[in-house]
This record gives sequence, structure tokens and C-alpha cells, in this order.
Amino acid sequence: MDSFKIMLRKYAELVVKVGVNIQPGQVLIVHAPIETAELTRLIVAQAYEAGAKYVMVEWDDEEVTRIRYEKAAEDTFDYYPQWEADSRVKFAEEGGAILHIKVPNPELFRGIDSSKVSRAVKAAAVARKEYSVYTRNSRISWSLIKAPTRAWADKVFADLPAEQRIDAMWEAIFRMVRVDKEDPVAAWREHIDKLKTWQNRLNEKRYKSLHYRAPGTDLRVELPEGHIWRGGGGENEKGVYFVANMPTEEVYTMPHRLGVNGTVRSTLPLNLNGRLVEGITMTFRDGKVVAFDAESGREHLETLLETDEGASYLGEMALVPHDSPISNLNRVFYNTGIDENASCHFALGSAYPVNLEGGTKLSNDELVAHGANVSLTHVDFMIGCADLDIDGELQDGTVEPVFRKGNWTE
Repeated sequence: MDSFKIMLRKYAELVVKVGVNIQPGQVLIVHAPIETAELTRLIVAQAYEAGAKYVMVEWDDEEVTRIRYEKAAEDTFDYYPQWEADSRVKFAEEGGAILHIKVPNPELFRGIDSSKVSRAVKAAAVARKEYSVYTRNSRISWSLIKAPTRAWADKVFADLPAEQRIDAMWEAIFRMVRVDKEDPVAAWREHIDKLKTWQNRLNEKRYKSLHYRAPGTDLRVELPEGHIWRGGGGENEKGVYFVANMPTEEVYTMPHRLGVNGTVRSTLPLNLNGRLVEGITMTFRDGKVVAFDAESGREHLETLLETDEGASYLGEMALVPHDSPISNLNRVFYNTGIDENASCHFALGSAYPVNLEGGTKLSNDELVAHGANVSLTHVDFMIGCADLDIDGELQDGTVEPVFRKGNWTE
């Protein structure tokens, strides 16, 4: 067996054993681009070897997706089949796990009316609202992973000859998910332990607020009482540990919905549902975006902010050192699941209830009352850089450094 096939098999084993952590008798859904068939088949095999009762593969074809926006009638983009959303709820009720190979083409919707995409995304979010409770609250195991597609590799590695780009993307992915290690499963356990060290340190500090400063950024973010920092992975409602994002380099929590003030500037492009938005600036007052702009793709950002009331508030804040494995690759991947793990970031939209003490047992109204944001959307945008300084304000008013020059202070 050649070295690539060995690495691919190790990757499949990793995402099954560490990512979704399949348990005997469990059902698994794998949502995968058709270009990733070789990896997908290995994942299916690994899942059955781990004791899965049934594995269903949902194939995704981006060309088919684009055809809808080119050919479908204008009045159909607010439709999403409720029966499909209901089947997801039934699947979650039975304790299934879901694995997404998520690699959206950053140029997929070039030339497509952005309102069509936004309407379709919102329709899906509304229909899947009940199902999203299971993932937002970690009631089931779920994981997002990456694999090369031609369009993505061509965008990221445009500086290389075309015949080298897919291989270069595989090499990068294997490195960032630690599949290049002799024992990737053991390497991930060690990595998760390191993230827990920072998570525990922040939870012990109980910061009242964080103050971010960088070129174009001067933002103060209050944290709600009872906030919880998390990193690496977490347990589902049955106590099974899973890792929702592979790769992951972040520790994250929720900001207070009404406690964000100042201006922030993005540092990496945002792939927003197949549309690029670059050079974002936003001004917040009492938590809400009151002014915004972008060097390109401003109209896409505007439609995101109009999704619902909560889309104009922050739901997540995450810390990632600039000196970290993905950042040190020194390449923009145009994929939020990767770029967010190369950079400190925020998310517009819904907060994760697991980031609040007792949050998974609260209704949406109760979450908002405790300072958490609620929305149909959750979109991360990157703000980290080598010049980012972050100060933490303790409960007694003392201010101390958390980040200097983009990295943790010891």
C-alpha cells in the first residue's frame, strides 16, 4: 500500500474514532462531496468496523447546487422540504451521529444573485430549527472535516502547477489534522489536553471583559455571568466525547449579547456560502452592529446581517494563537473551518448554549435573558493577526494581558 493510501486510511480512522466517536449500534450519516468518494468509502468501512448499525451517505454535487440558482423559478428559493428536516429530527432523536466533509467552493456562486442564496440558506435554517437544537446543544455527536476538491485546491494553491494542487492540499490537510503523526489518535488526545489547559486557565480567571486592539480593531467585549470556555471537543448527552471540528486550535466562549462596543476589522477573507467577503469592518454599540463595510462582497455581508435580529449580534468569541500549526502554513484556505483555526475570531449569530452554565436546559428566551445570542445563523469571521493584543478585566477591575503580538502571554 502506498504512503498516500496509508495516510488516507489513518485519516478515516481518526475522524470515526475521535471526530464523531462512533459507538456500537449507532447510525451514522456522512454528508460528502462526490469528489471525496475514496475517503468517504474508507470512513464508511471504519464506521462499520467500529460497530455502526447503519451508515448512510448523502452525496453533494456543487454543480447540481448551482444549477438550482441558475434555473429554478424566483419564487422557489424560500422553500425547503419540511419532510427532510423532520427526518433529521427523527435521526437525532434516535441518537445518530453526523459527519460532514465540508469544503464549499469559494467561487461557486460567482455571478449568482446573492439574495437567492440568502433566501435559500434562511429557508433551510428555519425548517431545520428543531434539528439545530440537537447540534447547538451537543445532544448528538457531529463533526466537520475537510478533503480536497478540484475547485478548492485551484483557489488555494493557484501558485502551483495545476497537476500539483490536489496533492498539496492533501499534504496540508494531513498536517493540520495530525495524520502525519505515527499515531494520529494519540496525537489528538495530547492536543486536546493542551487546549484544555488554556480552557481551564480562562475558566479560572472568570474575566469580566476582554479588550481587543489591532490595526483597525478596538473592541471591548463583556462576558456573561456563568460563561464557560471550551476547547477541543465535548461530550454529547450520553457522555460520549466527540470533536466537532477537525482541525481545531481554538478555545471559545460566548460574549454578552449586549456587551460589545467598538470597531473590529477582519484579517482573512470570509467564504460566505460560496461567496467571498473581504476587508470587513463593523462597529458595535451595546452589542449590535450599527455600521459595517467590506472591501469586496459588502452586499453578501448585508444579507447575512438581515437574516434576523440576532444576526447583527455576536454569538461566539474564540482565541487562537498566531503561532499555531495552521497559521504557520502561511496560506489562506478560503474555508472558515480551517481559517478560523489560524486566527482569533468572532461569530455573528447564535451562541452555543454549552458555553453557559446550565445553558443547554434553557429556552431561547431564557438564553437571551442570561446574555446569550439567539439566531438562525452562525457565521465566523477572522480577526487575529501578529499585531493583536488582548487584555482581560478581572471581576475586581484588575486588567492583565491575555494576548501580546498575537500569542498567549505566559
